Amino acid sequence: MRLALGTAQFGLNYGIANQAGQVMRSEAQAMLQLAHLKGIDTLDTAIAYGESETCLGEIGTQYFKVVTKLPIMPDDCLNVMEWVEDQINLSLKRLGANSLYAVLLHRPIQLQQEKGQQLFQALQYLKSIGKTQKIGISIYAPDELDALIPHYSFDLIQAPFNLVDRRLHTSGWLHRLKQQGVEIHTRSAFLQGLLLMAPTAIPAKFLPWNQLWHTWHEWLLHQAISPLYASLAFPLSFPEIDRVVVGADSVQQLEQIIQASKVDLPRSFPEIFCSEENLINPARWSYL
Repeated sequence: MRLALGTAQFGLNYGIANQAGQVMRSEAQAMLQLAHLKGIDTLDTAIAYGESETCLGEIGTQYFKVVTKLPIMPDDCLNVMEWVEDQINLSLKRLGANSLYAVLLHRPIQLQQEKGQQLFQALQYLKSIGKTQKIGISIYAPDELDALIPHYSFDLIQAPFNLVDRRLHTSGWLHRLKQQGVEIHTRSAFLQGLLLMAPTAIPAKFLPWNQLWHTWHEWLLHQAISPLYASLAFPLSFPEIDRVVVGADSVQQLEQIIQASKVDLPRSFPEIFCSEENLINPARWSYL
């Protein structure tokens, strides 16, 4: 199973299409049970995801490989090693775990700053003492790799990748990372739910891309397939991708995603890729 379960919804009211709010503990527990039953072996969380780690710790993560992310290191941090260790020890305590599968940097740009080398050495130390199997970064755009890969070696990289945002592939980084033996996780397969919305439900601020939505929904109609199936099939069609991180608001939604991942891949996909940051980077949406 190449799906990984994203758990931001377990700790936050997350996602533009999320109408249910933060997932209740009982629902989260049922979702983890379903994930384990269906062969999902990886959970994606972050220290910055509100109560997500605490929720996972209460439920239990013994059947899963857990990937978490360090938050932004404070500018006035005097002891980088101590700060990183403290963050991860607290993370392990919340998760009720002895070790992690991977620790990623949520803001890898800090590796290019004054204390970047110290930050990377702290990650390497975590790995050397068995607190984590792998270290890496979570990026927003592949051009971050242009500046970092020549200077740092990563075990795992997480990046956005979907029918609209194909930069990881078009930049050549998807192929290069796999050649270097890096584990690749992609997120935002549904563009935070935008790709799953009916045309009439798409928020007005995304109307400047009306032609893109028209092409997408016309293609779906012509192919007679669901947006969920097509959106998921796209990243799964790239063998270089080890895990596709998906979020869900309920057991029913997760069941639908798992079923959609098992359907045969379509032979082609619609030409709806876009390079405009205001659309492909959710961090920019609040400014639209």
